[in-house]
Amino acid sequence: MADAEDGYPGEDLGLPETGKDSVSGIGRRLLALIIDWAICSVISLAAFRTQLWALPIFAAQDFLLTAMIGMTVGKRLLGIRVGKLGGGPVGFLSALIRTVLLLLVVPAVVLDHDLRGLHEKASRTVTIRA
Repeated sequence: MADAEDGYPGEDLGLPETGKDSVSGIGRRLLALIIDWAICSVISLAAFRTQLWALPIFAAQDFLLTAMIGMTVGKRLLGIRVGKLGGGPVGFLSALIRTVLLLLVVPAVVLDHDLRGLHEKASRTVTIRA
């Protein structure tokens, strides 16, 4: 078997190299995050006339939408979703772990060969193309 460094992201997880269900690239994920943050900032400004609520709104939408449908608005617009390793829905516990670690930022930027952050490893999830 080839060394993990020689394979493509997701190969060790049994995911295809390209197309549907392949590991999403960093660019799409970052842009989805920016879109989600912008939406939450607008909601915060419209509802409370301050940016102070943007982070709690972001946390709530990321947790709820990931747990229920596996994607946020930004992810949906960019054609990516969060999947549970082994299949099935992400669920509330995995979404909670993933969101809490995402909010800490550092776990989300420490990536492995499969482009999974520590927040995804801890929640046993992976961000894939929809």
